Amino acid sequence: MGDSPAKGKIAIGADHGGFELKEHLKRALTQRGYEVVDCGTHSTASVDYPQFAAAVARRVADGTCRYGIMIDGAGIGSSMVANKISGVRAALCYDVSSARNSREHNDANVLTLGAGLVGRNLAEQIVDVWLTTECTEPRHRRRVAMIDQLGKASGQPGGDRACACGEGASCTCGGGAADAAIDESDIERIVARIAEMTAGSTAPAAGDVACLFCKTCFNTNPEMLHRLVDAGATRVGHRPDQSPPPRELAKYIDHTLLKPEASADDVRKLCAEAREFGFASVCVNPTYVRLVARELAGTDVKTCAVVGFPLGAHLPDVKGFETRRAIRDGAREIDMVINVGALKSGDCELLFRDILAVTDACRERDVVSKVILETALLTDEEKVVACQIARRARADFVKTSTGFGPGGATAHDVALMAQAVRDAGMGVKASGGIRSVEDAEKMIAAGATRIGASASVKIVRQAQAVTVSG
Repeated sequence: MGDSPAKGKIAIGADHGGFELKEHLKRALTQRGYEVVDCGTHSTASVDYPQFAAAVARRVADGTCRYGIMIDGAGIGSSMVANKISGVRAALCYDVSSARNSREHNDANVLTLGAGLVGRNLAEQIVDVWLTTECTEPRHRRRVAMIDQLGKASGQPGGDRACACGEGASCTCGGGAADAAIDESDIERIVARIAEMTAGSTAPAAGDVACLFCKTCFNTNPEMLHRLVDAGATRVGHRPDQSPPPRELAKYIDHTLLKPEASADDVRKLCAEAREFGFASVCVNPTYVRLVARELAGTDVKTCAVVGFPLGAHLPDVKGFETRRAIRDGAREIDMVINVGALKSGDCELLFRDILAVTDACRERDVVSKVILETALLTDEEKVVACQIARRARADFVKTSTGFGPGGATAHDVALMAQAVRDAGMGVKASGGIRSVEDAEKMIAAGATRIGASASVKIVRQAQAVTVSG
């Protein structure tokens, strides 16, 4: 970045996907003499970009900061959020030309960037041009004024807001009039209400490595689950120390067929079972991805492909190509095998590039990435190191095994991996040797958030039998 005098404070924010680029730009801006207000996030732990984009936009809207910069994976969602705040003109920029145009023609006051689209050097160039370009032409100023007037037309602080009832600004229910900002008193009321609704639930045991939430919400008090959903909850956690209901258990499972002799008819049968039972995904070798994507079209079941399978000894760029091809064919989840030899050799940088080649390709298309460690070949220390490198590469899951190695998933390994990645918001997939509902329950109790199994139908039918007999 070139030298430029400070021209007021700059609010900067990011979600987990943009965190590293945010930190880089924050240092660069500070070195140039700008006063930077960091609106978060402050780690690579998974978060929701709207809250940080809104925080940046509000700093600009209320005059606290002159400009705002927000970074997520693609920059699109953050731009949408920022433009909901009255007085904000947010622009997604992906090169120097769009940066210059957004300032010169539109007087943008919030810049959004996609960390998956631009590297550090290009991001610096974009920010440099964006901050040093002014909107001075009268015709452009006139058009900017017209944009601002649109936000005031409804007489509401945020312009025309659509109410949840579907009636937009004309609604009389009052739902569209509330300010989107939540203050401390709102939070206190929400916490108090949830505490009231969950009174008497079982608290987690201290030191329980597998426990994230209590199970009470749907196992012993289904009415409370309905009340939480009615109150606006879109996801409710549970403590998995007992078997989830069969349909819930199915949502943990990647229905898997990776045998080399698998035929197209075998794969079609696999997909039919996934549709019937509602599994999380169907996991296959890359050659069958297109077929699976067609068979699962119109369902909630995802298409999952393995990459670098089963040895993980491919070069990073080959894994990257294989990932992009699978995604182009319809994969929405990728299970990649790490270069175990690199880990055993202590070459952590090669292992990082190995994983990053896949996770980068996944982030480009908002695809879930899972990193297979082949735990049976590793010491506990190596398992933790592999989890840490997967975190650094911003993977979504770590996974125990290929099912083709010397051993499969163990509760010990799952608990160890869960402990290593939990604060990063990552999931843990247990796979290899899971053949019964008891096996699945044991892995979930240890901290697994996904199960890979070829005996998926048997597992769910066993769970159904337990539920009926109970």
